[in-house]
Amino acid sequence: MSDTELRRIFADNLNYYLNINNFSQADMARYMHVSTATAAQWCTGKTMPRIDKIQSLCNWFGIEKSDLLETAKHDPEEKYYMNAEAREMAEFLFKNPEYKVLFDASRKVKPEDIGFVKEMMDRMRGSDSSD
Repeated sequence: MSDTELRRIFADNLNYYLNINNFSQADMARYMHVSTATAAQWCTGKTMPRIDKIQSLCNWFGIEKSDLLETAKHDPEEKYYMNAEAREMAEFLFKNPEYKVLFDASRKVKPEDIGFVKEMMDRMRGSDSSD
């Protein structure tokens, strides 16, 4: 495997574990005692940390080194929406273009918040989308 491919795999996995743990790059930089620029380079695959830093990341996430260094085995759909209810709501929004403004909402928005905004839009339009 090429160095470029290893950096890409590491970056994909690192971003996945940051997302599912609701950690930011800044959180990681603070924990790892590195600059935010260094954390960003790890997340984009421009560079990789030394093996001792990889072990520290694994300790932080509660995972094995192979979870960061090998091709991901997690569900790619899960990567974007961690919550099944949020995934379903996003699918609804995608299939119903009149609600597309909501589709652009952050992926970390709670499903009930998306539902609330959708309900408000329905009320403003004078329609009931529960049919």
